[in-house]
Amino acid sequence: MADWRDTMTKNVFFSVRSMLWHRLRAWNTGGEGIHSPRLFYLVRHLFYEIARLYAWDDIEERRQAMLRAPKRLHIRDYGTGQDRDELVMHIAKNSVMGRREAQLLARLVHYMSGNEYVPGRTQPLTMVELGTSLGLTTAYLAAVDSRNTVTSFEGSDEIAAMAQLNWQKLQLKNVRLVVGPIDDTLYNYVRSAREKLDFVLMDANHTGEATLRYFAALAPLMNENGIIAVDDIRYSQDMYAAWQQITHTAGVTATMDLGKMGLVFFYPAVQQKTYYIRL
Repeated sequence: MADWRDTMTKNVFFSVRSMLWHRLRAWNTGGEGIHSPRLFYLVRHLFYEIARLYAWDDIEERRQAMLRAPKRLHIRDYGTGQDRDELVMHIAKNSVMGRREAQLLARLVHYMSGNEYVPGRTQPLTMVELGTSLGLTTAYLAAVDSRNTVTSFEGSDEIAAMAQLNWQKLQLKNVRLVVGPIDDTLYNYVRSAREKLDFVLMDANHTGEATLRYFAALAPLMNENGIIAVDDIRYSQDMYAAWQQITHTAGVTATMDLGKMGLVFFYPAVQQKTYYIRL
């Protein structure tokens, strides 16, 4: 127990220092200094957009319901190997992506769904999420367009059941849930995949080794216009080292360091560079 607490303390100190470093280095220029027109548009028109999509209020109502839910779930944590019981309200507070980041992803997916991102696009987006949790971020991804599909992977069956309840409340029918150890279920998915991926959110096992393993499995499936979002890149020194390795991976062009989250681009016309953006 002492070793676990020491590790958590080290992670917290690293996260605080690293986020401070990011704020000192990053800038909010509205896209100035970004040479790619596509990436410039993302920063100028999406990152600081405050317009609300129609489904956001409904999803945030589900978040508030989860923050008040006293139900206790048994969590099978394949990442740490330490199963535990935890209140839904605690999961909603500590383990679910925040409103601001989730809405940014929703705006990003909305943009990717339109012809202005890929001229002449007619096909719906194919998306993958690693780490369903309570399904709120999944809902943001799925609610953008019912023609898009989200395949979400979750290790714990009781958390997965709570996520499905939230999707039912939100009347979302374009989510496919895969429950079980992600190391196994993702391998099976990749082995049988028959289509390229447009968007991936990695928010599952928060270790550098697992992050690199998942990225290596999914990157070959990405469209050249696809984007991978890696959450909690400053969760620990180990996670940040994995993020830095991803930025130098063959096939990756530009990356964006948003502080808590990183975005990975494969678009060949983009200059290979990491942009540090302050949200």
